[in-house]
Amino acid sequence: MASCLVPALLLLLLLGSRRSVAPNPCVDAADACTADERCHRLRTAYVAQCLGRAAPGGCPRARCRRALRQFFARGPPALTHALLFCPCGGPACAERRRQTFVPSCAFSGPGRAPPSCLGPLDACEHSRICRPRLLAFQVSCATTASNPDGCLRDQAPSCLRAYAGLVGTAITPNYVDNASARVEPWCDCRASGNRREECEVFRGLFTRNRCLDSAIQTFDGGWPPILRNQLDSHQDPEQSLLQVSTADAPLEESSLLSMLLVLALQSVF
Repeated sequence: MASCLVPALLLLLLLGSRRSVAPNPCVDAADACTADERCHRLRTAYVAQCLGRAAPGGCPRARCRRALRQFFARGPPALTHALLFCPCGGPACAERRRQTFVPSCAFSGPGRAPPSCLGPLDACEHSRICRPRLLAFQVSCATTASNPDGCLRDQAPSCLRAYAGLVGTAITPNYVDNASARVEPWCDCRASGNRREECEVFRGLFTRNRCLDSAIQTFDGGWPPILRNQLDSHQDPEQSLLQVSTADAPLEESSLLSMLLVLALQSVF
């Protein structure tokens, strides 16, 4: 029974509860998404896909990433961005932010050590989905020498939109830990051979990008009104956790996860 509850407990982590003692903007963002029919339905779909098992120890990564792209493309941007960029002041919130889109399937690889960045970079360059998104990210989050802080005025919103557009592609980035807002793709440049410089330039788009860092760190200044409105009119939080079982056109896997969630809640509370 304990092993069966693992997916449900992870779903509980993703969908959230307002029982946390300290203020947690990522829980608020999750609750607001749950209260919005479209956001909730799309999020339920990607959670179900990303927690699915194609083989022992594996996950249906292609389906998981496709569902993630649909979530960020079709979901209300104010709510999807609040989930991805919720401002955190402590490790519990930051860990929740890091787990937003089930990184064990969508982000990190099956091995413990990340591969060379040249692999995902080459895959992106040959993908009609990923390549234009990477180019948009490079333009939208580019630094400039014309401004004192090195970033264009009012650049942050477009930079964050472009970053979110990379989630679900071959170079899906994510937060690296629960102690900062640093992000990077799941790769490094240790085995890049004579393409080491190219690899470092690519990785630096995420790890040495002051405009991206600034946009993420100041997202709380643009905490969207729609999020506040959703929270103000939000129904009972324990009931909202169970809405996953009544979403429009639920997936078969989602229904199973919903039942497991109910069992997990009964055992925990």
